[in-house]
Amino acid sequence: MKEKIRVIIADDHSMVREGLKQLIELEDDIEVVDQAGNGEEAIKKAMEKKPDVILMDINMPVLNGIEAVKRLREQKCPSKIIMLTIHNEIEYLLETIEIGIDGYILKDSDSEALITAIHTVYEGESYIQPNMAAQLVKAMNKEQIVPDEKSELKNKLTSREIEVLQLIAEGLLNKEIAQKLCISEKTVKNHVSNIFRKIDVCDRTQAAVYAIKEHIVEIY
Repeated sequence: MKEKIRVIIADDHSMVREGLKQLIELEDDIEVVDQAGNGEEAIKKAMEKKPDVILMDINMPVLNGIEAVKRLREQKCPSKIIMLTIHNEIEYLLETIEIGIDGYILKDSDSEALITAIHTVYEGESYIQPNMAAQLVKAMNKEQIVPDEKSELKNKLTSREIEVLQLIAEGLLNKEIAQKLCISEKTVKNHVSNIFRKIDVCDRTQAAVYAIKEHIVEIY
């Protein structure tokens, strides 16, 4: 029998936690193993239970979600962390990406998006809510592209790798990239591995931030 994805919910509102628990446990392959009402409690329970995924609210008493994530990463907690928040500002997304979160989703998202996010990070990929990824790309694209930066990037990546990186920055997963470029998912995975190695990043979120900061996403 396949093991269930073990989840901890960290949010200071008990009704929110219970609502999320009921929603998540409608899925046969996910279970909520514990809950936390503040950042310090989230750290303690995460280190004890070592869940597969932590749903972490940003705004919590005692210790907020961002500080809790920083401490968990310092303590080498292996859990995947999804920020579940009301904040749709780009600044919050960038800050959480920099401290090493695996996913970012808004509290007003539908249940399908939340379940997708949990499955995605559990499988080792990063998940940024598509509309947030698009906002991030558009915000960074308002700045002028510097020709030298484009030239330097072309020396690092092939034209196909640049295409793949652009799609990563737009929030697409490997399967979606494969469909869009009409190539196999295995080929996409090879391109992603090569991109990570060439630009010296560890995951998709870091790659997306690199793409945006280096102005190599499509202008639209």
